[in-house]
Amino acid sequence: MTFANPAGDAAAAAVAYVQALLAVLGDRDPLEVMAEQVEWIARRTAGLDETVLRRPEAPGKWSAIEVVQHLADSDVVAAWRTRQILTVDRPAIQGYDQDAWARALDYVHVPLEVAMGQLRGMRTANLRVWRSLTRDQRARVGLHAERGPESLDLLLRLMGGHDLVHRRQIDRALAAAGGAGAR
Repeated sequence: MTFANPAGDAAAAAVAYVQALLAVLGDRDPLEVMAEQVEWIARRTAGLDETVLRRPEAPGKWSAIEVVQHLADSDVVAAWRTRQILTVDRPAIQGYDQDAWARALDYVHVPLEVAMGQLRGMRTANLRVWRSLTRDQRARVGLHAERGPESLDLLLRLMGGHDLVHRRQIDRALAAAGGAGAR
């Protein structure tokens, strides 16, 4: 399964994308996976030369730094979706084009320390909210434009799988660039 989630084909690929993310997560607790993410990235990127961190794994793919910025922006999106689902009855949840964000927000030139700072701050704030959710709150639903009804519980599991998919991507990018692969 490819984990690309292109906006132009998002609705058609939605079911396979969700199933693939959930399969990667497996039985793991998504909150534990998400709590590990920032330090996992910090260990993988520590001491690496910027040219290694900025080299994509292949043409058309993201570098390790671009992946980190994507993760930070994904947390922005998840924060908004969480708050909407908690406060509005069955809110509309808009999809977004991650590649358009990468271009418009110039991921290719973001300093690693900026992307890591954004991810660390958003993730800390999100985990505080996510850990406080009751069973009833986790069952609340938003209506995703491409995937239909999604509970907060499903959102958390998707975020956990998303983190694990991007750990693999960071390892591939670093290995392809001659940096440290899986440590």
